[in-house]
This record gives sequence, structure tokens and C-alpha cells, in this order.
Amino acid sequence: MTTDRTTADPMADASAWIVPDWPAPARVRALSTTRMGGVSAGPYGLADGSAGGLNLGTHVGDDPAAVAANRARLASHLPAMPHWLEQVHGCGVATADDEGAGGHVPRADASVSATAGHVCAIMTADCLPVLLCNMAGTVVGAAHAGWRGLCDGVIEATLARMAARAGAPAQWLAWLGPAIGPSAFEVGAEVREAFLQQALPDEHASVAAAFVAGAPGKYLADLYALARIRLARAGCMQVFGGNTCTVSDAGRFYSYRRDRTTGRMATMVWLAD
Repeated sequence: MTTDRTTADPMADASAWIVPDWPAPARVRALSTTRMGGVSAGPYGLADGSAGGLNLGTHVGDDPAAVAANRARLASHLPAMPHWLEQVHGCGVATADDEGAGGHVPRADASVSATAGHVCAIMTADCLPVLLCNMAGTVVGAAHAGWRGLCDGVIEATLARMAARAGAPAQWLAWLGPAIGPSAFEVGAEVREAFLQQALPDEHASVAAAFVAGAPGKYLADLYALARIRLARAGCMQVFGGNTCTVSDAGRFYSYRRDRTTGRMATMVWLAD
């Protein structure tokens, strides 16, 4: 595991955007925003409610003009506006090379690209963003892995689409972005049972260990551990990141579980020329 680093970006007033620390090829670029670096205020602003929040979600009740300004700030540091998705906690995978750049926003929870300059983007506020690439640096992908999508196979679906685009056997890399941590993600017994039902025989013990019994009928779930299990199933053994908690760090991250009314961050990956 590696430690991610943050980068100050004075052009966008972003004091803590995260540049993934993973051994990706030089062509692969990635970035994960925090709640800082924009113009939103109130529950979409900084932790104290003051203006300066980089909320990127158009569906959470923020001032549309503020969201547009935030997206423009972000886009000024990217090769193009990200290919946004209408995320539905499913396993649909869009192709960023030809979808989502114009007026059409695909209804999907992952996107892939094999073309330089097309930015795959996932928005989150506790769910797990997963960035993926091959070691050849010819294809990238981003997946929105809330517990439902993760359990149903969104990571495997994304890697399958990437494999089809790569056109050759691939060695995969993954980076796990900011998400609700294992000490904060309380779930019901039905969530644990859903993952156990989907577990392969040699995964059963590891899946069970990712749930720690808490209050009666409740468990604390480790999304990061569950994602690593599913990545390994799909042939991705080199996994980085997975060491932050959106709930416990209100200064840096939006969190739906903590605040309910809140903004959304973006985790992005793309190929450079």
C-alpha cells in the first residue's frame, strides 16, 4: 500500500486535491477532488459553511451557477470536461470516448476510455471510487462502487469492458479513492449476507472478516477490503490507495452519511497524448 499525496493548485484555489500515488504508466493521469477549491457555500461549502466548496453535483440542491463555476474550475486543469454519468448504484459501463461529453449523460456507474483526452469521472460522497488502468497505458476506467454496485459486480464489469478495449491480455492496476472507512460504515445483516452469497468458496473467510459485529443486527463493513477481494477475483492484484475516510475528515471531504445534505467530489482518470 502507498500513501497518497495532496497538491496545492493556486489557479483553481484548490488546497488539497489528491493526486493518486500509484505506479501507473506515464500516459495515465488521475485526480481526486476534495470539498475545497470552489465557490459553493452552506452545506456545499467548506466544513464551517463558508464559501469555497467545490461541489460538483448538479442533483444535490446547490446553486446551479455555483456548480457550473466549480465544474469550470475543474475543467481548466483537465484536457476536457469530464464525461459525467447519471449514477444509479448499478453495474452499467459507459464508453467515455463517445458518450457523455455533450448533452447526453449516460445512465451508468462506470466508464472506460482508450482515447487520449477523454476524462472518465465518478462522483461520490462516501461511496468508493475505483480507478483502473492497464500497465501498457492504453486503457483506463473509473467505477462507482457503493456497496450495491460492488456486490453486484461493477468492478468486474468495468475490467471486462477495459479488456475488450485493450485487445490483448492485460496486467491491471487499481487505486481506491476516498470513501467511508471501516469504522464508520454501519450496515444491516442483509448487506453482509448479500456479499457472502456472492462470495466464491475461497473468498468466504475474507468476506466474512470484512464485517465486524457492532450493535445488535448491525455490522461495520470495510468497503476497501471488499473491493480488494473483487479486484483479485477479476485478476487485479496491484491495488493502491484505500487509506482515507470521508466521514471522519469533515475538513477535506463531503460525506452523505455524516451530513445528509452535502456536495459531491469527483475522482477522474484519463490518458494523455
